[in-house]
Amino acid sequence: MISRVGAEIFWFQEVGYLQVFLLRVVTRGALWIVVAGTTVVYLLGNLALAQQLKYPKPLKIEQVEREQAGFSRELKNFLSPKYSKRDDIRNYSQRFLSLKLRWLLPLVLVLSLLVGLMLFHYGEIALFYWHSPVSKANLPVPDLFRPEIIWQFFKEIVSQIWYLGLLVGIAIAILIYPQLLLAIAVLFSVGLGLILSQHWTKVLPYFYPTTFNNSEPLFGQDINFYVFSLPAWELLELWLMGLFLYGFVAVSLTYLLSADSLSQGIFPGFSTQQQRHLSGLGGCLMLVVALSYWLSRYELVYSSRGVSYGASYTDVTAQLPAYTVLCVLAVAIAFYLFWRTLFWRPKFQYRQSVIYGLGVYLALVVMGGFILPNAVQYLIVEPNELQRERAYIQRTIALTRQAFDLEAIDARIFNPQGTLTEADLQKNELTIRNIRLWDERPLLETNRQLQQIRPYYRFPDADVDRYTLETDVVERRSAAPQKPPVSEQEPTNTTERRQVLIAARELDYSAVPQQAQTWVNRHLIYTHGYGFTVSPVNTVGPGGLPEYFVKDISGNSSALTTSSEAIRKSIPIGQPRIYYGEITNAYVMTGTRAKELDYPSGSDNIYNTYDGRGGIKIGSLWRRWLFAMYLKDWQMVLTRDFLPDTKVLFWRNVKQRIQAIAPFLKFDSDLYLVAANANLDKTNPDFSTNNNYLYWMIDAYTTSDRYPYSDTGSEGINYIRNSVKVVVDAYHGTVNFYIADSSDPIIATWSAIFPKLFKPLSAMPISLRSHIRYPVDFFKIQSERLMTYHMTDPQVFYNREDQWQIPNEIYGSEARPVEPYYLITSLPTVPFEEFILLLPYTPKQRTNLIAWLAARSDSVNYGKLLLYIFPKQRLIYGPEQIEALINQDPVISQQISLWNRQGSRAIQGNLLVIPIEQSLLYVEPIYLEASQNSLPTLVRVVVAYKNRIVMAQTLEQALQAIFKPEVTPAPAIIRPVEQAVPPE
Repeated sequence: MISRVGAEIFWFQEVGYLQVFLLRVVTRGALWIVVAGTTVVYLLGNLALAQQLKYPKPLKIEQVEREQAGFSRELKNFLSPKYSKRDDIRNYSQRFLSLKLRWLLPLVLVLSLLVGLMLFHYGEIALFYWHSPVSKANLPVPDLFRPEIIWQFFKEIVSQIWYLGLLVGIAIAILIYPQLLLAIAVLFSVGLGLILSQHWTKVLPYFYPTTFNNSEPLFGQDINFYVFSLPAWELLELWLMGLFLYGFVAVSLTYLLSADSLSQGIFPGFSTQQQRHLSGLGGCLMLVVALSYWLSRYELVYSSRGVSYGASYTDVTAQLPAYTVLCVLAVAIAFYLFWRTLFWRPKFQYRQSVIYGLGVYLALVVMGGFILPNAVQYLIVEPNELQRERAYIQRTIALTRQAFDLEAIDARIFNPQGTLTEADLQKNELTIRNIRLWDERPLLETNRQLQQIRPYYRFPDADVDRYTLETDVVERRSAAPQKPPVSEQEPTNTTERRQVLIAARELDYSAVPQQAQTWVNRHLIYTHGYGFTVSPVNTVGPGGLPEYFVKDISGNSSALTTSSEAIRKSIPIGQPRIYYGEITNAYVMTGTRAKELDYPSGSDNIYNTYDGRGGIKIGSLWRRWLFAMYLKDWQMVLTRDFLPDTKVLFWRNVKQRIQAIAPFLKFDSDLYLVAANANLDKTNPDFSTNNNYLYWMIDAYTTSDRYPYSDTGSEGINYIRNSVKVVVDAYHGTVNFYIADSSDPIIATWSAIFPKLFKPLSAMPISLRSHIRYPVDFFKIQSERLMTYHMTDPQVFYNREDQWQIPNEIYGSEARPVEPYYLITSLPTVPFEEFILLLPYTPKQRTNLIAWLAARSDSVNYGKLLLYIFPKQRLIYGPEQIEALINQDPVISQQISLWNRQGSRAIQGNLLVIPIEQSLLYVEPIYLEASQNSLPTLVRVVVAYKNRIVMAQTLEQALQAIFKPEVTPAPAIIRPVEQAVPPE
């Protein structure tokens, strides 16, 4: 523990977020101490008191029988020697609830099984948290220990025989050895402390709530109550229910098992002091039951009972009043039990009434919690469901759209006219020149064959981005030319935005030959990746291979090879060493006697010594011991390669790095590399001034599962905002968090908690800000919700008559859902090209296009969503229909079949639906790859427009065949498509 805390203090100090770590540690430690300490004091104190008040053993059966007959005053003195004879007579004449074996055995067995169930429930949660990685630190509140959860948990255990055997074994062990209750109490204290301490992300926001300025309709509470306060109250309930329920059950078992009651076959009844003790414990338990029912009222806004998410007609008219009544009655019972504890009267004439009252309360629990709501649902709601649920459906629609920011979508009608001309293509030349012909998968396969240089390098990913390039280096072609490009091009001084695929060349130590995988190589020599590739998305070189703006390792001061000097001016390269990356994971030591492998140069290797900001000095002996213990690597102590300035670099995986700093955020699955000079004027202290220009950009989200009435869907969240952009230096490892959505109340709360963690987006260098893009994961979640929640009329929503779906496409030879894709294009009614993210929709169980959603990423328009809805009375071809037309064309399908012979196969790439002016253009690349040692090449481009489909070698040829059919090149294949009948 000391080595872990010490090492992590050094690490957080290195990245500049020590305050974040210390507040987190202090909060978790305080929660653990308070919860575990209070629990252990309460449980052990009550069990110690129960040990004093329980009957002595052994208790002779004759004495028990005489006592039950009521004439053994000596036995009363024997059982309670501390009290006067008068008190003895009064106390033991009030002995309560004597039980014979036929009632005693089932009772103690049920209580023992309940202890076992509690042990299983809380133990399972604690074990999960104990083994949970940093990425799971932002956890939902566990299932609360309520009757319905107990029953469900019991059924799961019964279905697994070894679970059931273990449960029964625990119960029998408690009956034989009641002393186990003390050990279980200690385990409970440790487990509850661990569970509550893991939820520090729920506790801290409770004290720093930010108003949403929006209330939910059922209780009129501001939404911040549900997002910030309710989770903390649920955690309190989780703790107190376990604490008081176990305390009551454990003390009851202690009393019931005293006096050898099981072996004697009779329990003589609870004494006066035992009754007072149990009354106090029962009062505490009933207060928690009241709290549980009170919180259950608010949790109705997450109900899934009705036809829509959130409180339904039954919940509001039946369940809510029942919970309120049960809460009030539980409070009344609790105060009555406390009164009995404090003002005990030995001769209490209404003792039987108490038993009947508790029985009535349990009956009301069953009636109000289960029977009444189900009766209302089946008898009142279901026969008139739309009428009864209309208002509640409207609430679900409104709040779901708010929670996923769907209200901000600008919906427009888009009626494609099909009047696209060659002049329109020339007018939209930038869109045409940025049509993506290279998908990420074939480019990565090609990179791995041509650009990995050595086996220990790997390209884990390729990312779409846009760069502003000088036009004298931009080739004016969109597919493989038949002749080499003309080099005598007049250079110009203008620039042009180009869509590119950028991929990082990272170090993959697992690919180092097994014989060379030594400790020195792993931790001292193979320390970093080197370089990256940049490929235009729409051009290819001879043979159908991708062209590269940036490629190779040049082996000199230029570091990487560029296609021209202008590219080197447009895309900063510097010294492109990657110490922190997407697949980088192993810790390394730099500044040692062993030189680090920098990059290969011919048959030799170039070596380098790391001089970046990252790393923690471990030159002194005590630090070496500290990190050797933390990393469990004792060779760090024994090696002689370390110098006074030696550093250790760990948590080098970018996702692991940022999750360690801000585990309360949810991070996008796709981080992307950016090559930019982030400190051009050398005045920004957050960025280095040397020649390291590679940065990782990651989108981070604030999420919640506590937004009222908002549908959680399959992701388990019902609120999300893309509130943070994270930048990580690939060389120095520095991490900067920028607030991208200052209107988000959740990020405002975390900013108040950690004031030094976040910076405004305006503080991000402009060179990096120009590479911000709308994140795919966020877009997918929003687009998934929009398929249902674009329907704002309750009746249409109830009938699901306008449900949408994401269409399928053929990729390779298999059907799969269309993935959102980036384009540089001009949207309809927008007079300029921009970088957008686009996804088409089709109606449920239909294949014609019904709408498409676009997310804007540039400048002041960043984050704006546009929904273009197509007329329902017209047939607009969807991706599946275009794929079908392509594959059923006899000449095109014959050509694909010829390629799919033994040893090679054709891959149909992403089908892009591209809006141009008031028309839609469909483009699909076709690749050819060998079955072994795959090196995909782009061999054809398919273009579809209106009722024409063309397959040609280049995009220009295909477009000419569409818009200039009289000059169609010979290789092109043109097939008319008859207009299909619109779906009814």
